[in-house]
Amino acid sequence: MRREVKVMTLAALFVLLLAAAVSLRPFGGPVETGMDDHFILNGQGETGCNNMVTSVVFDYRGMDTLGEATVLFAAVTGILVVLGRERDD
Repeated sequence: MRREVKVMTLAALFVLLLAAAVSLRPFGGPVETGMDDHFILNGQGETGCNNMVTSVVFDYRGMDTLGEATVLFAAVTGILVVLGRERDD
């Protein structure tokens, strides 16, 4: 029973990954959404920042950047806790 469940799970994962790979746009092809044009044309007015990279990272994707920093902080804290426990033993 367990082996069948593992095989079915692996097959389902394979199908999902294959479907995702087939639906990817060609490498280097243009993006149809036009978000880069929006950032270039409206970025300085909306964010008040002259550097477009900074405005995208901190203003448009601020919550994403905060999430990445939180994950990094949690990983470093976890490593320090594990290493601290080994040192005390």
